Amino acid sequence: MKTKSLRKTKRTQISTTHKDVNHQALYISTKLQENIQNITKSLGQSPDIIVRECRLGRQNQIQAAIIYTTGLADTKLVNKFIIEPLLTNHQNDFFEIQSKHEDSLHVIKQLLLPVGGIQETMNFDTVLTKILSGDTVLLCQGYDRCLLIASKGWKQRGIEEPTSQTVIRGPKEGFTENIATNIAMIRRKIKDSNLWLESFQVGRVTKTSVSIMYVNGIAKEKVVNEVRDRIKRIDIDGILESGYIEELIQDKTFTLFPTIYNTERPDVIAGGLLEGRVAILVDGTPFVLLVPAIFTQFFQSAEDYYQRSDISTLLRVLRYFSLIISMLGPAFYIAITTFHQDMLPPQLLISLSAQREGIPFPAFVEAFLMELTFELLREAGTRLPRAVGQTISIVGALVIGQAAIQAGIVSPAMVIVVSITAIASFTIPSYNMAIAFRILRFAMMTLAASFGLFGIVAGFILHIQNVCHLHSFGVPYMYPFGPNNTEDKKDTLYLRVPWWKMTKRPKTASEKNVIRENGTSVSKPEPEGSG
Repeated sequence: MKTKSLRKTKRTQISTTHKDVNHQALYISTKLQENIQNITKSLGQSPDIIVRECRLGRQNQIQAAIIYTTGLADTKLVNKFIIEPLLTNHQNDFFEIQSKHEDSLHVIKQLLLPVGGIQETMNFDTVLTKILSGDTVLLCQGYDRCLLIASKGWKQRGIEEPTSQTVIRGPKEGFTENIATNIAMIRRKIKDSNLWLESFQVGRVTKTSVSIMYVNGIAKEKVVNEVRDRIKRIDIDGILESGYIEELIQDKTFTLFPTIYNTERPDVIAGGLLEGRVAILVDGTPFVLLVPAIFTQFFQSAEDYYQRSDISTLLRVLRYFSLIISMLGPAFYIAITTFHQDMLPPQLLISLSAQREGIPFPAFVEAFLMELTFELLREAGTRLPRAVGQTISIVGALVIGQAAIQAGIVSPAMVIVVSITAIASFTIPSYNMAIAFRILRFAMMTLAASFGLFGIVAGFILHIQNVCHLHSFGVPYMYPFGPNNTEDKKDTLYLRVPWWKMTKRPKTASEKNVIRENGTSVSKPEPEGSG
């Protein structure tokens, strides 16, 4: 008897005074008006919370209330498929007979509402969360539980071409801010029953929907479990963008290099899932995270896999040289002109010396001022409207460069070096990785101004040592170079072999189902009719 009494008290306990808005009841009460009062008070008497009271049944006269949030719920769906069936079909004699012998909420759920997603709950906090998520709540007098009816329908941005990772050949669709749309776009590309989805709510206040997707049987269970555990350990008041998740779950915080890949292209995520990686989707952002991530992944473009292998390889080699120029261009110029003039041909040395005649600053200060100016122009072009921003970046660089030369502040050679360096940095596909090398550029310039080429070599060795110590969810960051794996070098920083040569998935994320194509070795397909 004592146990039953405690259970009954626990289920129906609810505060009627509700003096403190933050004091919320744990369970729904059997009193309809009390539930309505507590819900509206908990939501601050907000005018966008719609409460529609009605009566059901000709004889039973069941008091009911429909509660939803305008702007988040689809009002047409609510009116046509929830309110209209309840107010018209409840007069049916079959409903009267059924509701006398069965649970009225069960009858409403099974017979009256032509809506797909309907759940029952008695948890008060769940009711509040569902209302603020766009769902509709149906409360009835005398019941200590309610129905949660799926009715999300807010306005959203349509599917558009990604702005950060454009391609010449390939899909022109990008993720949106709606996590349901993003999940559907991925499922369109991978129609397999082993594509599994797990959902979480992260953020004590925002209660943001976060989901992980992976292909069961391909992705490593160890990686999936680690991703799941790290997300569950997050304890923060709100998540507004996937960058929050990225910073909270990454292996090493104090590093310039990104250890989690982000993209707004569904084809990139689908390709990563087929390799055994895990995707992390966050509601409210078009950027989806992909783990584990390795160094070479940030220099690969989606278009590399849509072009022929020889073209893709040449483009990757070009990006590799652009990376070296982006990091070491100004530093090499400073070291040569300051410490190692004897390495230059006499004619070039005379030309550079003539250009620097009258320049009041050393090469390091000269390069630092020009790099800082280009960074300011780049940032201004990013923050301004797109049309104006492009004009500011191009015209501003030309005007300021020419004016600086005429004023005798910098030499023409320095303007050329800094311009080539800036152009080279744009060839890096990943924005986060490009920023990392832009910051490293200033460090290498400082070492070059202090120790010449020896400083550059020392800085480069320290850089290699740093990246070799990084890991992404247990995977070495410099894989397949460290540790060495010849098989996985077929798709790396500077090489992309033909598809008929890439027979296995990379071992970074997949360990069981590693065969990508039938057989252990696939030779080049012969044309039809060849004998």
